[in-house]
This record gives sequence, C-alpha cells and structure tokens, in this order.
Amino acid sequence: MLIAFYKPYGVLSQFTPIPGSRFRTLAEFGFPPGVYPVGRLDAESEGLLLLSDEPWIVYRLLHPRFRHRRVYWAQVERIPSEEALEQLRRGVRIAGGYRTKPCRVWILEPQPQIPPRVPPVRFRKTVPTCWIALELTEGKYHQVRRMTAAVGHPTLRLLRVQIGDFQLWSLQPGQWRLLSARERAAVLAL
Repeated sequence: MLIAFYKPYGVLSQFTPIPGSRFRTLAEFGFPPGVYPVGRLDAESEGLLLLSDEPWIVYRLLHPRFRHRRVYWAQVERIPSEEALEQLRRGVRIAGGYRTKPCRVWILEPQPQIPPRVPPVRFRKTVPTCWIALELTEGKYHQVRRMTAAVGHPTLRLLRVQIGDFQLWSLQPGQWRLLSARERAAVLAL
C-alpha cells in the first residue's frame, strides 16, 4: 500500500516518540499497521510524506541512481536576485563541503496564499519574504534550508508539494489517504 500524508508542522517523520521532545509523531494519525515513512521531512517542515509497506517503493523513490523528482516551496527572507537563483540552479556548496547537484529553481508567481502556520514564522517589518520553488533529484539532510542559506536567503517555512508527478493539494494538513493505481504511477514517474 502507498499512502500520501500532508505532514503538519511539529510532527516527526517517525512513529516512536523521542523522550522529552516537544514534537508529535506519526503514531497520532491512525495509519494502518505495517507502514513506515518513505524518506523524511524534519519536524519543522510540512507537506507531502509518503508511507508504505512495500520495501521496493522505498528503494525506487530514495536510491540516488533513480534521481527521483521532489518539488519544495520555500518561503525565504528577501526576494532572491536572478544571480542567487542561478547559483541555486547550478548547485551550491553546503555544510560539510558537499556541492548540491543542479536543479530547477523559480520564484512562484503569483506568490501562493498558504494558510498561516502555528506557531507563525518570524516576521520582520523591514524584511520582505518570497516563496520560491525548488525541484531536486537528491535529498541530503536539511538540503533546501542549507541551499537557500548558502545564497543569503534563509528559509522561514518549507513545504514539500510534489513527489514524481503526484501533488499534495488533494489533502489538508494532518490528512492522509491510500493512493489509487493512477496516483501510484504518478508518484513513481521520473
């Protein structure tokens, strides 16, 4: 089975709680027994998280040789210049000396109207924000946040909105559902 879940802010991508953690876990959402997350979103990130009981799906979606597409929307500080966007497109050096692979990056026009997050992202009257989209085929730890910080535009809010050709928008935060055969094919599309 393959499940799409709109992971809300403040939820860990795991079923087991961490002692003393302020974050919730996937155990609170009533998933069928035997499923586990395909990849991760950190507790402060939101959006599309897949769960499955099929090990081959995990391999197909996460192994670097398949270069599986994932699209993220990042709300960043300030409006990035074309030069900053081009740096992201070419790949940037992030913590640990790793250079990210080339990717697609663009400013979302019009800027999306995303419901406010609880708690809200930090707000500064003198610093505008901007939503950008990044389409990646790799998934390093905190990669989008590290990439935008490397070009001087820290990420304030991060949503994964697409995996393969499957988009998040049929769900609301905290909702999940089994995917149909057509939707499964969209997830696995390269």
